Amino acid sequence: MKTDLLKLLLILKPFLLFIFLSLSIFAFLSLKTPHQTLQKTATTTPPEKLPSDLKIRPGYSSYDAYLQRQLNKTLNPKLREIWTTRDWDRKVKVFSEFFESLKQRDLLFNGSKSLCIGARVGQEVAALKRVGVNNSVGIDLVPYPPLVLKGDFHHQPFDDETFDFEFSNVFDHALYPWKFVGEIERTLKRGGICVLHVLLSRRADKYSANDLYSVKPLEELFKNSELMEIRSIDGFGLDTEVVFRKNKN
Repeated sequence: MKTDLLKLLLILKPFLLFIFLSLSIFAFLSLKTPHQTLQKTATTTPPEKLPSDLKIRPGYSSYDAYLQRQLNKTLNPKLREIWTTRDWDRKVKVFSEFFESLKQRDLLFNGSKSLCIGARVGQEVAALKRVGVNNSVGIDLVPYPPLVLKGDFHHQPFDDETFDFEFSNVFDHALYPWKFVGEIERTLKRGGICVLHVLLSRRADKYSANDLYSVKPLEELFKNSELMEIRSIDGFGLDTEVVFRKNKN
């Protein structure tokens, strides 16, 4: 009888071991899943309903798919050649005029530590340096040293309250506008200035991830800042300059 029982246990041993391991793995995954789900939700879902004048474009199966579409433009060899050659002087000149105007309005200073968001090959950064704002750098998915560092504007690679001034003309490329703005307010010093050039009069280009139809959504997204100025511009297809100042307390 004992011999038969031992034989039975030996036969069942692999099966019992399999059951034990399966239950252990299931328990481990059960503990991990809630955190992973929450993390994904926090990344992709807005904290509240977006304003009606801001529309996120559909069609992205994943964040990687969104990034790849943006890279298709940024890495286009023909565009990069244009940006770094015949386009360079024209854009640096126009950006210099924008930044000089901001200096005259006491919104930008030579001593301002400045960031250009979505700077591609760095024309904006070169323009800041041309008007005397030497402590300036850009970020983009594809770096362009020494003017542009690698960085995703949905998660800037900088500490809190790093910059006095931040500029961007790529708000329409943000898949998660609330994170785009949240990162600006995180890395901007108290009392710091953010200037956005945006398009309000029509839909943006085919690489855009959102469409903005008024300034109101920006006012709602910049929760810790005050709207300072709105003015019409002619900025490489963009028509409106919006200036925010981060609250001092």
